[in-house]
Amino acid sequence: MRINKFISHNSHYSRREADELIKQGLVKINNKIALLSDGVKFDDKIFIKGKRLQKRTSFSVIIYHKQKGEIVSKKDDRGRKIIYDSLPKQFRNWLSVGRLDFASEGLLLLTDSPVIASSLMRSDLEREYYLKVKGIVNKQVIEAMQNGLEIQNEKKGAHAKTKITSMSFAPFLDYEIFGSSGGYTKLRVIINEGKNRELRRFFAHFDLEVMDLKRVAFGALDLGILKAGKYRFLEKGEYEKLRDFLKFNNIKY
Repeated sequence: MRINKFISHNSHYSRREADELIKQGLVKINNKIALLSDGVKFDDKIFIKGKRLQKRTSFSVIIYHKQKGEIVSKKDDRGRKIIYDSLPKQFRNWLSVGRLDFASEGLLLLTDSPVIASSLMRSDLEREYYLKVKGIVNKQVIEAMQNGLEIQNEKKGAHAKTKITSMSFAPFLDYEIFGSSGGYTKLRVIINEGKNRELRRFFAHFDLEVMDLKRVAFGALDLGILKAGKYRFLEKGEYEKLRDFLKFNNIKY
């Protein structure tokens, strides 16, 4: 494992911050000053600023009920509210598992382990959402939910600054249409991808604007009755299910 990756996996430092520490000569592997190109072996001892870095053997995860109007970021250059403004200071260095955009709400996972954050973010675990779209979900939309969708040279529903104009959408794992009234349709969908603004772009392709989007589940983890702006740690049974997932995917933490 590269030295910067090892540091980020076992401390609060990011890989970029680890690189800066290495450049400043503040990192040692055993008794040798580390270089950016160095790797770490199982029995190596790593020191940062003279203090030995202990390998992480446990991790913590919280479920946060993200509110609309919050940015999932460490900072925002436009001065908008970020999720860490609502969370206690002890979570300031925790990492989010993916993101929910500014106008979305619901279940957001945060963890103190970069390994866990990366593993969950890239997993094919189910994500369940409730949506309200402007317009009618017709046969064409239903077929796309069932069979998948490819878009080319299109930015509908995407962030204004995105450079991604093509996207592939896998078939939805499940969906349920609750009905339409007043020109709006409510539905529940389950997908197993976490692409940026994926659902907004999917429905925008059919000129359906997503008005409300709420994530209520991620894998075996459920939002339940957790109120907006509040958080909770995982319960013992939830940690056990998460560890089963890690073991099954041969992910070491």
